[in-house]
Amino acid sequence: MNWLIHLIDWFVPEASKFERSDLSLGRNFVFTHLFGPLLSQSISLFLYLTDPAPGFACWTIIVCTWLFWLLPFLLKYTRNLQLCALISVELLAFTALFGAFHYGGVSSPFLPWLIVSLLLGFFYLSDKPLLVIVLFALNIVSFYLAYVAYGFPQLVPLSQLEPVGWISILSATIYMSWMAIYYANITSMRSDIERETERHRATSIRLRQAKELADAANRSKSIFLAKMSHELRTPLNAVIGYSEILLETFEPDERNAHKRVDLGRINAAGKHLLALVADVLDLSKIESNSIELKIESFDLAEFARDVVTTTQRLAAEKGNALTLNCIGQLGTVSTDATKLRQVVLNLISNAAKFTEGGTIGLTVRRDRKGAADWIEIQVRDTGIGITPEQLQRLFQNFGQATAGTAGKYGGTGLGLSISQKFCALMGGGISVTSDAGRGSGFSVRVLAELAPADGGREGPSAAPLSLAPAI
Repeated sequence: MNWLIHLIDWFVPEASKFERSDLSLGRNFVFTHLFGPLLSQSISLFLYLTDPAPGFACWTIIVCTWLFWLLPFLLKYTRNLQLCALISVELLAFTALFGAFHYGGVSSPFLPWLIVSLLLGFFYLSDKPLLVIVLFALNIVSFYLAYVAYGFPQLVPLSQLEPVGWISILSATIYMSWMAIYYANITSMRSDIERETERHRATSIRLRQAKELADAANRSKSIFLAKMSHELRTPLNAVIGYSEILLETFEPDERNAHKRVDLGRINAAGKHLLALVADVLDLSKIESNSIELKIESFDLAEFARDVVTTTQRLAAEKGNALTLNCIGQLGTVSTDATKLRQVVLNLISNAAKFTEGGTIGLTVRRDRKGAADWIEIQVRDTGIGITPEQLQRLFQNFGQATAGTAGKYGGTGLGLSISQKFCALMGGGISVTSDAGRGSGFSVRVLAELAPADGGREGPSAAPLSLAPAI
């Protein structure tokens, strides 16, 4: 049966294959016009054998019957089912009336097919009932006028047409039974579709309600995290501040030397927890859509030098060389300097964390193409690198390159996620390339409009700068 379905589908237009009901209607049209004429051919053959002198009338009926086989091909190339259905209904009505006019008149065995054609007209052209009625009225009026003018020719005695009548009734019954079964299937299918649509509608309502509840819960969570993060920062700053004072004023001796180590651990733990609180606060603001950009104008080259100065000691802790390369004339830019600084600091911090005795390079440039003006910042290292599998979850919230990364290198997995969201807020994004075991490269690209006071003038070119690790 698969070959038959493939054959039928070859005639059905592609546009009708997207909707289940349209596909079913197209398949039915093709099937009935490929195999339906086989029923009527028996009538034509019997008529040919019965007519003592088969002439124009007989051959007209035979040719009209053959023409039905051309309609699937017409559908294939016109892609218009309604047009083909209209031609089919008109051809069937003409053939039935023409046959009735020449063979039997009002008692003709062809008349049942006139009823079939009428029902098919309403079936295929249900959205155009007036057209169907007008079409049939014109056909009947035309043949009535021919009858008034010429009368019925009666080419074959009515008694000889009785077998043709039985064949015609049987063929019409088979055809109408098939259409009835198809219509019942269509009705059932439409009911199923309506029920499925109703289920989808109910599901959509439930999902929308669930989404509203989830959004409300998420907003509450974000507000809670924001408040808690804010409340935690004050005591943490106090812990860090007092521990630093104690470290500065501490006078060790042999009995209390371990206390300085403990103070250092307290200070480091406090700073780590403060960084975590800050990340959670940023994340909660992003998720609640309460974060805003603070646009300010600043010199991009000076910004880059300040970032390198800030991170020099961090990079040097593992014997890394930190280099800065400012390409071309950077000038003054207008963007959120605080968030851009946080992004770059996070990238350099990550590079320093996963690189030991290597090189960390910071490259800054301006990319002006027409009306577009971009800041491009690259951070490359010679560290442990990232595998393709690890890259897939690198920018997820609380994502780490590996399960053991947090335990071995520290961190919360929020830095890159927050950095990516900050870059998106500034009209750009972050991309990454990496070779496991050889290092990684992060590229930041954000919009950078020139400050209005700048007047389009660029600052002096910044010379390449290299900072070696502190000894």
